[in-house]
Formats: sequence, C-alpha cells, structure tokens
Amino acid sequence: MGTVHDLIEAQGKKAALSADFARNVVEAAAAYMSDDEAGVGFLYSGWCQAALPHRRLPDDQPWQIISDRITLVVEPGRRPGVSGALSHSGVPYGSRARLIMLFLQSEALRTGSRDVTLGRSLRDWLTKMGISPGGKSMKDVREQAERIARCRFTFHVAQNGRVGLVNQNVLDTAMFAPTTDLEGGSLFTEVARLSEVFFEQLKKHPVPVEEAAVRALSNNSIALDLYAWLAYRLHALEKSTPVSWIALKGQFGTGVARMDNFKAGFTDNLKLALAVYRNAKVDLDARGVTLHPSPPPVAPRTVVIRKLR
Repeated sequence: MGTVHDLIEAQGKKAALSADFARNVVEAAAAYMSDDEAGVGFLYSGWCQAALPHRRLPDDQPWQIISDRITLVVEPGRRPGVSGALSHSGVPYGSRARLIMLFLQSEALRTGSRDVTLGRSLRDWLTKMGISPGGKSMKDVREQAERIARCRFTFHVAQNGRVGLVNQNVLDTAMFAPTTDLEGGSLFTEVARLSEVFFEQLKKHPVPVEEAAVRALSNNSIALDLYAWLAYRLHALEKSTPVSWIALKGQFGTGVARMDNFKAGFTDNLKLALAVYRNAKVDLDARGVTLHPSPPPVAPRTVVIRKLR
C-alpha cells in the first residue's frame, strides 16, 4: 500500500485523488500522514482477534465470533425498567463501542491503574478522535457505554492443543450516570474500575496502536477491526502466512450471507486499514490474503507503559 503514501508525499493529495485510488483510501492516508500527534493506544490482544458486532442486534441476542485461535461470546446484561421488570441491555456494537473500549484500555495501561477517570476526560478524548460532542453523538456513546458495563464476555482460547476459558466483565463499576442531561450535566461517572481479570489479561497481552490511525478510521468499525488485527498479527510473524477467504469470513463476516458480498466489503476495508498502516505487507488474491512479516505500527521504543501496580 506504499504507492498511495508515496504519491501523496511526492505530488500531494490532489494527485492521489486523480490516480487509481478510491477517494476514501486517499482521504484516510492523507489524514493519517498529516496527523502530527504521536499518541499511542492499547488493546487487549483478544480484541484484535475477535471483535464486537458492527450493527445492532436484538437486545436479548448474544454475539459469537470465531477466529483461528479465539472464540468470543458476548452475553447481553439486564437492567431494571421503570416498573422494576428486567429487560436486556443489548450487546455493544459499532465504532463508538470500539472507541470506548480503546479509551478504557489505553488509560488503564498509561496510569497503571484499574481506575480510569471518565467524565470530561472521555469527552475530550472522543472529540480528539473526531466524535462530535453534540447531544446525539454523546447519547450514542452513553448507550454503548452502558452495554459494555452490563455485558459478560467469554474468550475461548485454543493454543498448542489446549483450550483456555476466560470469563470476564470489562468493568466492576458502572460507567454511566442516571442522567438525561446530555449537554449540561456529566454523562459519565467520574471513575470506572476495570475488572481485575480483564486488567490482568490486558497487562499480559497489550497491543499498541497509533491514535492517528484510529482517528482516521473512527467512523468505520470494520476498518478499525482490520487495523487492530494487522497490528497484532504482522509483527509477530516469522514467515509469510496465507489466510483463506473462508477463515476471513468466519472472523470478519459474521452476518454476511454471501461470500461475494463479504469479499467486496472486506477488500474495501482492508485498503482503508492499510492506508493508515504504511509498513504493513499484505497481498490480496483469489484465495484470500497473505500476511508477511512487517514492522509493528508503533515502534517498540515509543511504547511506554507506566509501572503497573
């Protein structure tokens, strides 16, 4: 994917738009390349292999996704209604849920604490990621935050012929306040506490990502997932590794019935992910993709995590 970056550097964005590149790929690459902030975020490696749904599911429906090493099951939580009757809160979905998860994990590792300061900190960070602070956008964020807080996540991990099971909530304390004042009041509690199990897994298996890349893809949940997957896989490879279309659809195409529709959408979003991961070496062909050993998106010397307590 170096060609679009090289062209932008040599002749500018306008020349790249006139060449044989999709406009959204050029826009993403240009936004990434012109981003002067060198922020680094962190994700638990499990989330780089199995992610949340992209669209809303029925509130009582669980979510399952299967990759080559991990199976993720997300069970919706319950909440009492006005009458006291319980109803399902639904599974988190879309780009907003992914951004909230990235913020929680990044802040926990930066500070070395399970306690993550929210309120204005989260608002400011989401604004920096390109999310408008207006009422509807923050209402959507609040909804996803509540879904994350109430859900239960199970990672089934297969490795060396053995299967491990990790049951966890992401949070021990709620991260939403009982208020409808989206403009003037505080949307979130001041501090949320990550669950001990999730925090321990995050400390053991963090994957650094560039905030500039996330910012350029902030409204595209599929491209965000592909970027995170490449950030996790490529630098750890010892040799070129093919991944078939069937395996790719199992990991990234849950809910897409036809393979031809999946291939088209996957290809477009892979190009977007590569637009913000310049050193990624990935080939696309009729059989699927081939991943080649590549430098990580964040150079090791720039990754600084505070001493964890």
